[in-house]
Amino acid sequence: MSELGKTETKPSTARLDAAQPTAEATAMTAALDEVFAFANRSDAPGMVVGVAQRGRIVYRRGFGLANVALGVANTPATLMRIGSSSKHFTCLAALLLAEEGRLDVDAPVRTYLPELPQRTVDPSLRQLMTHTSGYRCHVDLSSLSDGLAVQPRGAGLATMVRQSESNFEPGESQLYCNGGYHLLSLAIERASGMRFEQFMQERIFGPMGMVDTASVPCDFRIHRGLATLHVPQPAELGGGWRLGVFPSEEILGEGAMVSTVDDMLRWLAHLRGPKTVGSAESWRQMLSTATLNNGLQSVYSLGLMQHLYRGVKVIHHAGAVVGGSCQMLTVPDHELDVVLMANGLEASMPSLANKVVDAVLGDAALAAAEARVAGARFQPMLGSCYRDPCSGMVVGFAETPEGQLGLSLFRRPPVALRDEGDLLRIGFEDLAAGPFVVETSSLATEGAPRGTCGSARRVAPASSNSSPERPPAWKRPRPHWSAATTRPTSGWMHASRWRRRQAANF
Repeated sequence: MSELGKTETKPSTARLDAAQPTAEATAMTAALDEVFAFANRSDAPGMVVGVAQRGRIVYRRGFGLANVALGVANTPATLMRIGSSSKHFTCLAALLLAEEGRLDVDAPVRTYLPELPQRTVDPSLRQLMTHTSGYRCHVDLSSLSDGLAVQPRGAGLATMVRQSESNFEPGESQLYCNGGYHLLSLAIERASGMRFEQFMQERIFGPMGMVDTASVPCDFRIHRGLATLHVPQPAELGGGWRLGVFPSEEILGEGAMVSTVDDMLRWLAHLRGPKTVGSAESWRQMLSTATLNNGLQSVYSLGLMQHLYRGVKVIHHAGAVVGGSCQMLTVPDHELDVVLMANGLEASMPSLANKVVDAVLGDAALAAAEARVAGARFQPMLGSCYRDPCSGMVVGFAETPEGQLGLSLFRRPPVALRDEGDLLRIGFEDLAAGPFVVETSSLATEGAPRGTCGSARRVAPASSNSSPERPPAWKRPRPHWSAATTRPTSGWMHASRWRRRQAANF
């Protein structure tokens, strides 16, 4: 067996070998081929897939095109952006400095970034890692104020320094915040005296033998072997694809990494096995989930989600960039590692990763799948979008490829809603922008006039008013729709009407 990768700077304990074909392996390959058959195209962007079990690669494929314009195919060696799957690497970088006494992750953020505005209680670096700091996010703010205008180096920190208010007090709630990881990256730079990209290379990627992995701070840089990001263009604009470019010259620990499936499989084996980088205490902290001020336990640890999927423990984190997406997942008890990276394929990477778990482990090793609701049952809702005036978020109802009712955010593929009887739910572990809860009785069902909607609400990530059973925080106004008047009787409004109003205001 030949080990993947090139000579390491420091020997890594994580070894990946190619599995010998057996009847069982052949059947597994066929099952996985079926999962990814839809991506096997020569006229569209695609994805790369890597699956390993017990240290042996069982599936390694490239699908679709790395560059549509040039007709270059994706291969398992293609580099892709992994977006927010980078986050736990940033957390480990901070803990490596903590091991040396050069940084205290429980110290206030302003210890390292004193230019930030003083708050009643300043959040700690650890709270940046768990999205419990309450800081407003520079990415959200620049999107609202500047759209897709490219932000120069330093703009992220400058934006957060200008904020006179926060979303909540530290530890009172949990709200996904890329800006927190941007601040954490700057603290790492100041504590180490090195550029963030250099620190990651010298302290993590190099020692791990991740020879094709790097932190690349902007999409304008030419990086050898990196797939082009693609954004689908609407049919009314001629269809096809546009280049995906994140509008910043300074992407840091919030999502700057590029990698390959081989490097990421090596990393996942390291994450759940013997360690080369990081002490036992650092990894204990990495895998300890956050606790809010009210005692509620989150599924989020330091840049990683941890929860049960069909009765087995999974550790994972997804990533999304403009024109790409990623999911990395491990099932420690079964030594199963899954890496999916896409460069414009319109599909949910977390959903596909779950299908890989289903195919490899099989029903005998898994509990029954959670109930989902059929999209056909709520046919009038499909294709409709609603805007919440409290958050400004536009949410669309759409049908997943499996025919389930899902919510679509940011024009992304829909995430299936869980059927909990009176409620339909998307958990924080399913979609980091969540959780979301919709009352089943509020949605128009098959046979009702299109556009008819009763009530809906969004529930905040676990807050001081939350309970594990049914968090009541962030209740939204109920949108009672009438097909005759096409006017809501509360603050919610159909997104198309909101867009017309916005156009009239400018």
